[in-house]
Amino acid sequence: MNLRKRQKGTVEVHTSALNDIMFFLMLFFLLASAVVNPKVVKLLLPRSESGQQSSPQKTVAISIDKNLNYYIDKQPTTIENLQATLETYKASAPDLSVVLYADGEVSIQNTIVVYDVANKLGLKLVLAVEPERKK
Repeated sequence: MNLRKRQKGTVEVHTSALNDIMFFLMLFFLLASAVVNPKVVKLLLPRSESGQQSSPQKTVAISIDKNLNYYIDKQPTTIENLQATLETYKASAPDLSVVLYADGEVSIQNTIVVYDVANKLGLKLVLAVEPERKK
């Protein structure tokens, strides 16, 4: 009888492939987060304690940056062309809602101009804010 112990092989886990997978997942999520809302110009929004994000069905995004440049769905426009452009959007979708993204440094008068145009056209307008961060 052969009662000698058999030599057992060593167990190894190769993790080099896992590093590649984690890198590709990280890259995917970074790219996906950049295109979450492609119709919005990057702005520093004002903060609100009760601010919540709402997303009506048919929306058009109007952005005002700190240099008072106006954008409709990332397309530059002037304040004079704002009403005419919104009228064309309203013709294609009568229940249109407008989401106003104004930089925190923009004066209230410049946002009121957009509110007035939306009221003339009978559009719903929502001001976008960031939720207040907990300290």
